[in-house]
Amino acid sequence: MTAYRAHATHPVFCTIVPPHVLDHVSRSADSALADPARRTLEQDAAQRTRRRITTVRMVHATPRALDEAAEKKPQRTIYDVKHRETLPGRKVRAEGSKPVKDATVNRAYAGLGATFELYLTVYKRFSIDGVGLPLDASVHYGENYGNAFWDGDRMVFGDGDGEIFRDFTLPVDVIGHELTHGVTQYTANLEYFGQSGALNESLSDVFGSLIKQYGLGQDAAQADWLIGAGLFTDRVEGEALRSMKAPGTAYDDDVLGKDPQPATMDDYVHTGRDNGGVHINSGIPNHAFYQLATELGGHAWERAGQIWYDTLTGGTLKPDSDFAAFARATLDAAASRYGESGEETEAVRKSWSQVGVTPTEKES
Repeated sequence: MTAYRAHATHPVFCTIVPPHVLDHVSRSADSALADPARRTLEQDAAQRTRRRITTVRMVHATPRALDEAAEKKPQRTIYDVKHRETLPGRKVRAEGSKPVKDATVNRAYAGLGATFELYLTVYKRFSIDGVGLPLDASVHYGENYGNAFWDGDRMVFGDGDGEIFRDFTLPVDVIGHELTHGVTQYTANLEYFGQSGALNESLSDVFGSLIKQYGLGQDAAQADWLIGAGLFTDRVEGEALRSMKAPGTAYDDDVLGKDPQPATMDDYVHTGRDNGGVHINSGIPNHAFYQLATELGGHAWERAGQIWYDTLTGGTLKPDSDFAAFARATLDAAASRYGESGEETEAVRKSWSQVGVTPTEKES
C-alpha cells in the first residue's frame, strides 16, 4: 500500500502566546517588560509576512510515497539560531545523537519525540504529515524573544525575556501544540480566521495537553488541563496561558491583563483582532473537549482523543468549518467508531450542549 503526503494550501504562522497578551505587556511603563514584548510583536509580524509570501510563491512538490516497510522512527534535527533571526541556524543535535550540554536543545529534541510518540503509538500517524515528515526545530531565536511558533515547516523557540516568560521549551504541551498546527495543516487545513481559526488553535491545545498527559501517564481527572504551565516567571499572577478546565481563569495580572477566554457561547468574543479572536474563542471548543474527556473518564487520549483525531483527519471538515459544523463532525465520528447510541456519542452531544454549541443538522 502506498500513502501520499497531502498538499497544504494554508500553511499559517501560529504562535503559542496570543498577540493580545504581548500587546498588554508592550504597554507596560517598565521598559524591561515592554521592550522585549514590542520586539516580539515586531518579529511575529515579520514572520507572518514571510509566511504569506512563501505561501503565494509555493510550488507544490511531487507527493512522496510512504515506504510501508520502513521502520517508523522520528527524524529530528535541532538547530541553534544563537539569538539571531535567520533560520534555521547551526545544527547542534541530530536524530540518535547523545544529549548535549545545552538543556534547551535537549528539551526541544525530547518534546519533538514525545509528540511523534503520541501520534504514532496512539493514532498510528507517522509524523506530522502522516508519511514521516522530518521534525526540525530552531532554538535560542532572537533577543529575549517571548514566543514559540510553527511556521509551516519547523518549530522555533524563544528563550523568553526572563521577566514574564521563561524558556519556551520548558512546557512539552507548547511543543505539542505548535506541531499539531502542522497536523492540521496536512489534514483538515482549517483557515486561521474566526471560528475555523479558533478550532485550529483548540485542536493544538487539545493534542498538546494529551501529549503532556500521555507522557505523565495521567487520566482525565489527574490532568491539570493547563496550556503552558511553568512558562510564566514568579512575578506573574497566573498559572498558564490557558485553562481548558476553566477558560478565563489562567491568569489575572497587572501587566498581562486578565485571561479573556470564554467557556461558552454566551460569552463569545466578537473582535477583529487576532484573526477574529482565534486564541480567545478557542476556549469554547477547548472546554467542550474537557467536558467530554472528564465525562468519559480514563485516559483522555483514548476515547475522547480518538474522536477528535478521527474528526480532524476524517476528510469531512471544510477549511472554513465553524463550531457547529465541527460539533456535527465529532458526533458523526463518535457514532462511526462507537455506535449511534453509544455512551461516547451521547457524551459528545452533552459536551457541546454544555458550552452552548448546537451541531448542524445531520445530512440525510
